[in-house]
Amino acid sequence: MSLQWQCTPPLLIFRNKLTLNSGDLAAPFHRPRDHMCGRVMTFDRGLVDVGLPSGSWSNALARTATMLSIARNSLRPTINRMRVARSASLHTLPELPYAYNALEPHISEQIMKLHHMKHHQTYVNGLNAAEEAYAKTPSMKEKIALQSALKFNGGGHINHSLFWKNLSPVNEDGGKLPQGPLKDALERDFGSVDEFKKRFNAATAAIQGSGWGWLGYSPATQKLEIVTTPNQDPLISHAPIIGVDIWEHAFYLQYHNVKADYLNAIWNVINFKEAEHRFLEAAE
Repeated sequence: MSLQWQCTPPLLIFRNKLTLNSGDLAAPFHRPRDHMCGRVMTFDRGLVDVGLPSGSWSNALARTATMLSIARNSLRPTINRMRVARSASLHTLPELPYAYNALEPHISEQIMKLHHMKHHQTYVNGLNAAEEAYAKTPSMKEKIALQSALKFNGGGHINHSLFWKNLSPVNEDGGKLPQGPLKDALERDFGSVDEFKKRFNAATAAIQGSGWGWLGYSPATQKLEIVTTPNQDPLISHAPIIGVDIWEHAFYLQYHNVKADYLNAIWNVINFKEAEHRFLEAAE
């Protein structure tokens, strides 16, 4: 708030030309600046003109305080709505780090577009709606009832945000696992990289209904382990290193009901460079 003195009677000015005259909230209008006289206080939001009659400073200051209180109360619903809007728009759909057709022939452009623009976007929208409802309700019962929506949509957003980075075109990092810490750990914990893939595919294909297959790092055992989660449950028991979506929307248009073909193909576009980065962070 900046303060400048023009002459004796105080005059409050907010930037949106919302005007308060004689203690009442009047319709917005713009008074010519050439006949305004008084103390001008410029606020960050809105403009309230408070016309003060001549009189003692004590009366003027008291009236100023009253006008400021009215202005603050009149703006509070707008501010609250803006806070809710900011909360509701907190989560957004992340951009893919590659083109929709970049993972072909292993994952088709059609699947990638639907998966990213439709399915992931649905989780983002659902999460924002659930968080907005949670923030607005004073009822503990309703807050508890919203937990499943927060878990499902929040997990969907978390899992897919990891999944997109988990993939890379073949002509970049896709399918390439060079010698290094991650390969050494896979060989240590599973015997070989091929044995790891075999066991991962078997565990992921065995998920009943929909879910995710994970290579996770266990802080407890300090080893890489294969874990599965149902539905959109995020992996919280382990640090996620590689996650594979086994929901039908991830493969059905291309591989139909043959999960094994999808799981065998996806290793050609797994971003092991990203996986090794996550592994090193988790193992620190």
